Parts: sequence; structure tokens; C-alpha cells
Amino acid sequence: MKKRILLIGYNYYPESTGIGKYSGEIIAWLAQKGFDCEVITSYPYYPHWKVQSHYAKRKFWYYTEYQDLGGVKVKIHRCPMFVPSVPTGLKRMLLDLSFLITALLKLLQLLFHKKFDFVLTVVPCFQFGLLGVLYKWLRKATLLYHIQDMQIEAARDLKMIKSQAVLNFLFGLESFILSHSDVVSSVSEGMVRKIRKKAKKEVYLFANWTDCKHFYPMHNKSRLKEKFGFSPSDKIILYAGAIGEKQGLEAILYAAEYLKVHEEFKFLICGSGPYKHKLSLLSEKLGLNNVVFFPLQPLEHFNLFLNVADVHLILQKANASDLVMPSKLTTILGVGGLALITAHKGTSLFTCIEQHNIGLLIEPENQQALNEAIWKAAVENYDKVKENARNYAKEHLSIEKIMERYVNEVLKHQDKASLEREPLLSAGAA
Repeated sequence: MKKRILLIGYNYYPESTGIGKYSGEIIAWLAQKGFDCEVITSYPYYPHWKVQSHYAKRKFWYYTEYQDLGGVKVKIHRCPMFVPSVPTGLKRMLLDLSFLITALLKLLQLLFHKKFDFVLTVVPCFQFGLLGVLYKWLRKATLLYHIQDMQIEAARDLKMIKSQAVLNFLFGLESFILSHSDVVSSVSEGMVRKIRKKAKKEVYLFANWTDCKHFYPMHNKSRLKEKFGFSPSDKIILYAGAIGEKQGLEAILYAAEYLKVHEEFKFLICGSGPYKHKLSLLSEKLGLNNVVFFPLQPLEHFNLFLNVADVHLILQKANASDLVMPSKLTTILGVGGLALITAHKGTSLFTCIEQHNIGLLIEPENQQALNEAIWKAAVENYDKVKENARNYAKEHLSIEKIMERYVNEVLKHQDKASLEREPLLSAGAA
């Protein structure tokens, strides 16, 4: 009999970046392996913070559709949700609350349908774990709690929530969810350590991956640069990803100002997000003509676009280290790119990069160090680092290896008799 899995989270396919990308690929992989999958999610809005036009007419209502995966279909229940165009701290809380309520109503409806064996809730938002706890209690399912971002710590350290009483309440709520979860997982070793300490239970590493068949190194970089309107001799410094406050992206503009006397240095900022307009205004104020803002690139062109860059920037503010794992890094490694990463020594990100020699490291929020590192990365030869990056992606970031390992860890929490009757990966193949 097929194992049934319900994923709950407001980021999902067809969002092509961030958490929605990974949640979509998790379900697609499981469905193609024979699991019976359904999803409770919202309408796709990220990273533009605007519901995609295809869904705009439906966004105030519930809507069920089917995702066709080449003969296998996934049932997707889309719930209405408040989506702010400018996501302040308060508006993000309203976003979370609105989906919690509408998803709860859909979950109550599904209680009377065929039982799910697993409920997978994806953080953020951490409160969605309450929905998983409810379904577990009422239908005796296995609750899987997967943490992509340590949301409460990030909100505290980035001063988005300053009230200690509110923080204590949120941590208490999270503790309740963790204590009732059968499987807790996260995306980096550093996050796993932190979560294990507060959960007081085993936490599994369920890392984000990259598709090395779709993302790979391309040669003739000069021709690629010309395709995007640059000179073959230009040094392309690229940031591609979500444009928010936690990355400290204004540092890119100050680096561009520092290096503007070198006309061959071009800084590209590609993506979408609430902070993009502020960066654009700052660029104008600084009078920068060596900074170009690109929109989010379509998936079919993204590999080509990433290969244009001589240096890829992975920036985070100092107090965000080990609270979030930059998902964009996996794709950069896949294309064999030279990543310049801000991370504190001792964090899991720093340790991984240093141990495998797959990127360049500097301290967060050190502008002069960033300026000098960009210059050095662009003019010196780091072919070995780029080769290591590609090899690391192929060896450690394969979706097949990561998903197979996760499925095995999940099934360990099933009934022993059921585990003995069925092979691990064929559990959903019938």
C-alpha cells in the first residue's frame, strides 16, 4: 500500500527560488518514487511579494489543482493568505497568521479524507507545526518538522522582535511543537546543533541540494558576457537571490563605489525582494554606474546567467550566521563558481567551506575586507577552488543521495512491524 504524505507550508511550486523550490522538489521526488502526496500551501508569491498573475483572480479563495509530474499527479490545495507588498515585521506576522487560519480550515476538511501516514511541516513559519500536531493527535500520523530558517532567533537577533515577553511566548510555543514532533530536521550542521540543544532530542541533517544536471560549468565565458551586454574583459561580480535586510546587501554598493575607478569591474544584483528599491535608491545616491540591477532570471536561462560571473557573493549580516543556510550557495557550487562568503569562524558554513576549499571566506560586515577580497577574487587564479566546488556539489549535494537518506530516517519512526514488512525505498512503490 502506498505511503501517504501531506506537506504544509506557504512556499511551494511553482516558486523557483528559496524554500518553495526545495519543498516542490521534495514532493516531486517522493511522488515519482511512488508515494501518494498532497500539499496544503498558498498562492505563489515569492520572491516578488506579489501573487503570480496566473493565480491573481483566485487568490482570495480556496483552490485545488493537480501538479502533473509525467504521469504522476500531486494534489495541491491552495489557501488564501495576506501577502504584503512591503513585508514589515508586523505584516509578516499577519501573513503567517492568515495562512495558519486558512490552512487550519483546509486541514480540518482533510481529516475526513483518507489518512496520511506522514505530515511534513516546513519552517518558516514555525507555527505551522501546530497544524501537524493537531493532525497527529487526531489521525495518529507521523509528524515531520523540517526547519529551513531558525525564524525566532533571526527575528530576535535582527531586532525584528524586541519584546522579551513575546520572544518567550514564541520559544515556548516552538518547544511544544518540537516535543511533539517525531522527526525534526534542518539544513546545516550548525543549525542541527542549535536545534538539538533546545529540542533535547535527535535532529537530522536534511541538507538542501542542487541539480548538477541542470547547473554545470560552461566554457567560453567571454561569449557569455557579450550575450548579456558586457565586454569580454569585464570582471562580473554577481549577487543572485532574495533581496532582503538579513543579507546586508548595501555592502555590495559600497564595494562598487570603492572599485569604481576600475571600469572593468561590473556589479550585478539579480533577484527580487522588499529591499531592492532601497538598494536602487542608494546606488543612485552614490552615483554608481558600475552597478546593474537584473530581474529574477527564468529557470531555463539561469545556468547560463550564473556562468557569466567571475565572482559570486554570498553575504549575511554577522548576527544571522548559522541561523540561516544560504540556499543559493548550492547552485553556485553546482556551476563551479567562485563564491565569496561572509561567515564567522566556527560556524558550520565557515567550517564546510574551509574544510573542502570550495570558496573564499571573510568576516561579516567588514567592508574593507570585502572590498579587498572582491579585487583579489576577480584578478587572481582560483581554478582549483572552482574545481573543488563542482566536485563537492556532485559528491555531496545530489538530490538522490539526500532524499534517499531522508526517507530512510523517516521510515525508522514507523511501526516496527510495518518496517519489517516493507523495504525502505519501496514503501511507496506499490
